Amino acid sequence: MKKHIPGITSAAVTDLPVLLSYKAKYRAPQELGFSHWLAGQSLWFPVIILSVALLWPFYALAQGSEYTMADSFDALWRWMPFLLTRGFVFTILISFMTMLVGTVLGILLGLGQLSPTYVVARASWFVTQVFRNSPWLVLLFIVMLSFPFEFTIGDTIIPVPDWMKAVIGLSLPVMANISEIVRGAVNSVPTAQWEASESLAFSRRQTLFRIILPQCFKRMIPPWMNWYAILTMATPIVSILGVEEVLNLTRQAIEAEDNRPELLIPFYGFVLVIFFLYSYPIARFTVRLEKRFSVNL
Repeated sequence: MKKHIPGITSAAVTDLPVLLSYKAKYRAPQELGFSHWLAGQSLWFPVIILSVALLWPFYALAQGSEYTMADSFDALWRWMPFLLTRGFVFTILISFMTMLVGTVLGILLGLGQLSPTYVVARASWFVTQVFRNSPWLVLLFIVMLSFPFEFTIGDTIIPVPDWMKAVIGLSLPVMANISEIVRGAVNSVPTAQWEASESLAFSRRQTLFRIILPQCFKRMIPPWMNWYAILTMATPIVSILGVEEVLNLTRQAIEAEDNRPELLIPFYGFVLVIFFLYSYPIARFTVRLEKRFSVNL
């Protein structure tokens, strides 16, 4: 005689409440808002911007100007190698150096916020909040005007160029935001990891550098890349202080062409397109890494 076994010989039936499995929906953190917006833009976006730049000479020609569309693009074509090699490459160099300095200092400041020493933790928190909530342009002006133009060590004179001051000024807010990324990543690790390390007689330093931080790296990469994209977009503000990057050189190129208004949109549209073409792949890769390294509940 076969036994009746619910769930095997027949469908299981119960009148008891059953707790269904929880399916967590992926939600992007607020720190990646810029990358999500940029990655969400269609590839047609730079095409539209470029089309507007192309239509501007038609408008100028329709107004009866002697400067034709061919003249506008001939001027842009002549200045394009200069804007790319002397302008945009230098802008990328400033953003790269700023991110490098800001990352190193931000990691130290973030670990300082997690220090068991009260004075170190509070001082690191205070520095983070000051530079995180300060306008970037104000910090740039303070650094540019307060730092000397050169240092004298014995008989050696060490000049401090403007681009180096710009790197220092932009590194301060980047440092503060990287500090918050490090602090948040470390705090996101379950406390059981710390307790297990203590039970194995690991010191705090061993626990932090051998167990906690290796788990945090993949969580810090997406927001770190997002901040690099933001920094790249913000780097042209150093042109206000006279640093010769792509925006400043574009203005000089237009002045060399007698400040013709027909050149404004073609030249600045070209700058907009090259920035978009540089930042768009970074934003797409950031979103992909975020989804890959997200914690599934």
